[in-house]
Amino acid sequence: MNSAFPSAGKILIVEDEFLVALQLEDIVSDGGYAVVGTVPDRASVLDLDEVPDVALVDLNLRDGLTGPDIARHLAGQFGARVIYVTATPNQIDYPAETAVGFVQKPFSRQTILAAIAYALAGCPEQDRPAELERLRAH
Repeated sequence: MNSAFPSAGKILIVEDEFLVALQLEDIVSDGGYAVVGTVPDRASVLDLDEVPDVALVDLNLRDGLTGPDIARHLAGQFGARVIYVTATPNQIDYPAETAVGFVQKPFSRQTILAAIAYALAGCPEQDRPAELERLRAH
């Protein structure tokens, strides 16, 4: 398949809860995207072999409230679009430059896939999924 975006569809999952991470992996894979890694903390992000197009980032991880810093790192280092997946969106102090919004936990399969498709499509405002909530400026 000759795509204009040969690397489109590489998804990184930043989640420390094992069952939630597995659920996200299944959703992403079943949606036809490649999972380039599932990492539970800041140190693991430094060992990435592939550059993600989109990162699904939880906030509270194995090493504390490091999700916001990880998101900013992924945005700055790789230009990855960030979708926060969290039950506590008020903890997003300073959103990553490439952040497109957040999905509230618990989430549905359709919500995650719609958010990923939106991010990979370049975030056209008219196609923004209702479940992908906007980040509030602090």
